[in-house]
Amino acid sequence: MATTATDIVGNGDIVRPRPRKGAVHTILKQESAADSNLSIPDSTTSAATSGRSTPVPENAPPSTKSISSARKNLRAEQREQHHRRRIFPTVDFASRLSHFDPDSDYRDFHGFFNLFWIGLAIMGITTMLRHMKDTGYPFTFEIWSLFTVKLWHLAVADFLMVASTAVSLPLHRFFRNAPQDGVWIWRRGGMALQSVYQAAWLAVWVAVPFWLEWTWTSQVFLLLHTMVLLMKMHSYAFYNGHLSETEKRLRRLDKPTERGTKDRSPPYIYPVAAANRRSSKAGIAVDLVGGEEDIHQNHATDSSKPTPTSPGRRAKSKSAPPVPVEVTNAADADAKDPAHECDSDDEIELLRDALARELTSPMGNVTYPRNLTWANYFDYLLCPTLCYEIEYPRMPTINWTSLISKIVAVFGCIFLLTITSEDFILPVLVDAESRLASIQVSATAAQSLSETLLILAETISWLLFPFMLTFLLVFLVIFEYVLGAMAEITRFADRRFYSDWWNSTDWMEFSREWNIPVHAFLRRHVYSASRPFTGRTGATAITFLISAVGHEIVMACITKKLRGYGFICQMLQLPIVMLQRTKWVRGRRILNNVCFWCSMIMGLSLICALYVLL
Repeated sequence: MATTATDIVGNGDIVRPRPRKGAVHTILKQESAADSNLSIPDSTTSAATSGRSTPVPENAPPSTKSISSARKNLRAEQREQHHRRRIFPTVDFASRLSHFDPDSDYRDFHGFFNLFWIGLAIMGITTMLRHMKDTGYPFTFEIWSLFTVKLWHLAVADFLMVASTAVSLPLHRFFRNAPQDGVWIWRRGGMALQSVYQAAWLAVWVAVPFWLEWTWTSQVFLLLHTMVLLMKMHSYAFYNGHLSETEKRLRRLDKPTERGTKDRSPPYIYPVAAANRRSSKAGIAVDLVGGEEDIHQNHATDSSKPTPTSPGRRAKSKSAPPVPVEVTNAADADAKDPAHECDSDDEIELLRDALARELTSPMGNVTYPRNLTWANYFDYLLCPTLCYEIEYPRMPTINWTSLISKIVAVFGCIFLLTITSEDFILPVLVDAESRLASIQVSATAAQSLSETLLILAETISWLLFPFMLTFLLVFLVIFEYVLGAMAEITRFADRRFYSDWWNSTDWMEFSREWNIPVHAFLRRHVYSASRPFTGRTGATAITFLISAVGHEIVMACITKKLRGYGFICQMLQLPIVMLQRTKWVRGRRILNNVCFWCSMIMGLSLICALYVLL
């Protein structure tokens, strides 16, 4: 065989390169020769080729020849790729991105999640070994002992608090059975009575820990549970109140009264949150861009004109039922306006279909008022959601392995939170507090101010990492493990309690993705209810205001100090968001994400230091 390179002679041995396989064109030439030598009748497959290479007649259409050529080329390329060999191993280079590149589509970083837990385990073990060396005990037990102080008080109070929320069900039954024009229907006295009860309920259960002189650990648990139950109770009452008024509207359409009278006009108009939509005369949201397809657009200006109600146009309107939001008394005036009356049979039929759809669950299995049962209410209390619906999607069975692992993870997170607080947060705060006390006694005013600022800056720097770790552990224990365990117990199928908030570029995006249950509640019961009256900017400000007040109540109850630091910091997020959305900053995702993380880590330790030390 002829060599393809110069022979190298050494010590009588001849070293030759390894012979190469035939090239692609050689294989194609051999297959073409084989195909041309075969004599196979039309529509017959050769036994020698097993159907893999069928000869093509010379008079075959060009498309047939193209297909045959493509098959031969692909087979030749596969054989060449399979049999390709080189003396020295090769590396395939291509245009690819690294996993951490901002333009990369790779999103699976679960290995870092495992590394996070391994690092926490190492931290816990080394901390316990250090305590064993210094004190002979694995823990200091300063915070552990607080968990058992007046524990039975906490259990009884929490049970009574949960039971007191059940008043919403008999109250709603009372509002539903009230006469249609009575005082105690939902849109009149019912909403006011429910709101007064919720305010009194919140005041009582916020005051109970102060009255019983609980430790801060018990107070944190009861206060957080109080806020959760308040939002659950509000959503249950106001959504069912909306359904009760919807049911009254549907029943009113069944009365054979004269068209255009008071009985045919809707009791109220649903507020609509979307900017490009408005409420129709029947209370159904319709598009402003609907043109002549809007069956209500000409009704207010000229009721004598015929309303176009072709089947295609009605189907378009019926495909988008109104979003259920809270009912307001401000719409009573619109109800008395004759322009809002339903004068056409097609309008009435469309309204009837939309109202019936509104009273039925999205899954179509339960219809109001069959959801007004104790079983449905207590099931809602256990479901990991703050927005009430008649029916929720469910998993077929409980994954017991997942449930047990999440319960174990809850106690593991509490253990790590306690270690972090005892060893990295509490000593820093105690030392800073003692130093501030000594400065106030001995130093002058100017020296006191400079020393105070220095101690505050040093304290914040020491708390940066512990509070970042505490924040991540609190996030995991609540949104991944507690809510996940409750979802397993109730077989609740929608388990998207958070999104990738760690990639947030502004505080508005963070508020949407870090706590999806609370965001859904605020958007449904605060933002969507206020936007028709205040506009988008006003609704956003009101939503942030209510959220800031809630956070300030939590901080005031924990620290027993009403300072307003948390309220101010949260309201400052609005101008920061406006700045980040300017043309000079918008689009710089890496810069904005870095700024988000810096402000998050700095803000947590800053607020803690301010509330505890000042």
